[in-house]
Amino acid sequence: MTKPQKQWIAFGDIHQNLRFVDIIPDIADVFGIIVTGDLTNHSPEGAVEKVWNAIYSKNSNILAQQGNMDRGNVTEFLKSKGANLHRESRELDAGIKVMGVGCSIPTPFGTPGEITEEEMARYLDETHSELGEYEQLLLVVHDAPFNTKLDAIANGVHVGSKAVRDFIEKHQPEIVLCGHIHEAQGEDVIGESRIFNPGMASGGGYVLVSIIDGKLDATLKHI
Repeated sequence: MTKPQKQWIAFGDIHQNLRFVDIIPDIADVFGIIVTGDLTNHSPEGAVEKVWNAIYSKNSNILAQQGNMDRGNVTEFLKSKGANLHRESRELDAGIKVMGVGCSIPTPFGTPGEITEEEMARYLDETHSELGEYEQLLLVVHDAPFNTKLDAIANGVHVGSKAVRDFIEKHQPEIVLCGHIHEAQGEDVIGESRIFNPGMASGGGYVLVSIIDGKLDATLKHI
């Protein structure tokens, strides 16, 4: 059986609850960590630093982005660490790139990291235009794509982003990581794109992202 050449553990919706550090296995052993958003709850002083230190104590190779519950200071902090993914991209391996767009479309709660659908579409398009050549793409968004298994709240209403869905339909990234809707943990597809929402990190949900023989893959996990 072929061993994965590189692996990342991806999770989100931390909300300052550091329980995930002790319950998600192998954090220290994988190549790196990807955080899809919502490190904090409205980003009080010192909160993002505590979350960062908890992850960094296990694995120093971190990519992360702000969610709708995070203020702009989270992005600035992550940039200072060279770890920001919001509206940025990286090469994970030869021909394989990752790009991120955090935040969410408006919610009934008026959270600090909300943007319009138009802004979401623009951020996605601008970030993608700067990718350059690639063969496979890992898309990391905080908001879930509209009308999937991953954006339905408790009453069954779909509240995800139409801009995120449109982008996925157009560009068909191999793997999409999202979050935001805690109760919609699961996996879905849009065309050829496989999409994962691991739910809240403190609930033990995460995605194991792998590159095996040059091919990007992912598996939804739950403790």
